Amino acid sequence: MSNPYRVQNPKTNTVIETFDFISDDDLESALATAHDAFKEWRELSYDNRAEKLRKAAQIFDERRDTLTRIIAEEMGKSIKEGDGEVDDVVEIFNYYADNGAEFGADQEIPNNQDGTAILRKVPLGVIVGIMPWNFPYYQVARFAAPALMAGNTVMVKHAEICPRSSQQIQDILEEAGFPKGAFTNLYASHDQIATLIEDSRVQGVSLTGSERAGRQIASQAGQALKKCVLELGGTDAYVVLDASDVKEAAQTAWNKRIGNTGQACTSNKRIIVMEDIHDEFVQELISLADAYVKGDPLNPGEAGEHEYFPLSSRDAAEKLAQQVKLAVDAGATLHTGGELDTEGAYFSPAVMTGIPVGSDSFYEEFFGPVVTVWKASSEEEAIELANDSLYGLGGAVMSEDEERAKKVANRIDTGMIHVNIPQARGAELPFGGVKNSGMGRELGPLGMDEFVNVQRYFVAD
Repeated sequence: MSNPYRVQNPKTNTVIETFDFISDDDLESALATAHDAFKEWRELSYDNRAEKLRKAAQIFDERRDTLTRIIAEEMGKSIKEGDGEVDDVVEIFNYYADNGAEFGADQEIPNNQDGTAILRKVPLGVIVGIMPWNFPYYQVARFAAPALMAGNTVMVKHAEICPRSSQQIQDILEEAGFPKGAFTNLYASHDQIATLIEDSRVQGVSLTGSERAGRQIASQAGQALKKCVLELGGTDAYVVLDASDVKEAAQTAWNKRIGNTGQACTSNKRIIVMEDIHDEFVQELISLADAYVKGDPLNPGEAGEHEYFPLSSRDAAEKLAQQVKLAVDAGATLHTGGELDTEGAYFSPAVMTGIPVGSDSFYEEFFGPVVTVWKASSEEEAIELANDSLYGLGGAVMSEDEERAKKVANRIDTGMIHVNIPQARGAELPFGGVKNSGMGRELGPLGMDEFVNVQRYFVAD
């Protein structure tokens, strides 16, 4: 069986290093170790677990230069954006260290029985995580930190193009004092993950990835009667109701869309603009796109003030180019950009308008620097466009009249909705979606509740 685990620099499409799949025997040994580690880890107090989470946060902070260079070469993230990602990881580990004891505390329930009723949050056991390449450290921290703080152990199958970063996470946690098996990085095949999900020692699974992968993992988890959390795709609506400074409004929308080279689940992939400012808004987006030049992920800023970086892989860039072509064939207008590099994974920032409502392209997620805009003649039409989606992850409504924005935001069907900010971010804010964007929540107080047994504990008087 050919091995997809590799470091393949998207700047050049060159394979730097390959990694062997874990053998079935070694997978069994790793699962046994994780199961044994759970017996030890679950018995530690929240304070003891918090101490190790804080130490992990410290090591992530100290090792950021190495960590950012690794993912720049693995999936093309500029070291400047990678540095911000490490900040997020540090924040998440410290957040659960600081708040985990409170989130996991027993809760007494008033009752009319002859005794004391308590809700206890009891760890489940080994939890399998299947993680994506777009935020190689942050996505894992989002899943692993609360699961570990709750007393579970975790096994992670990362994206095939992130083998070095995934191993770094295990190394850091073990250096921080986590017992061997508390966090295990697996170079596993999809069949091996299916085997893990079926195993009685595994008690849950969390996936961040595509809708297709979500359906597959949810099916396997359901067959095995295991809890699953799914964070899938998004085509987030970004509604601009008015703006006295249209250029500034366009710049704000642009900054959100171009972040991580457009490869974010919560990127504003469908920008809906009221007709009186639409044309000026689009023209400003075109001007912004035209100002961008190729940048080197390892040396951001070297080519100029406005740079775009490669997508995660040549395959991803070719898929995006095909999506743009099909949208144009369906009737959309490509105003600028959309040029695919000859060898690497660079794809120049594009601006498109007029993707026909109801077409296949209208419902697709463009996972890259493609800014798509629709014109709305009324708030009602804007709401209708926003909700005409298979997904429901995030979204935003922008207006200088806050009450107007809130009125529209209240009618948008999504797991997270924002008023007058593209996206609020922070370890304390729960994250997740509805519809085909998945189920369950990560981060915040809810993040620690997903993989625990909320046990009724009754003591008779």
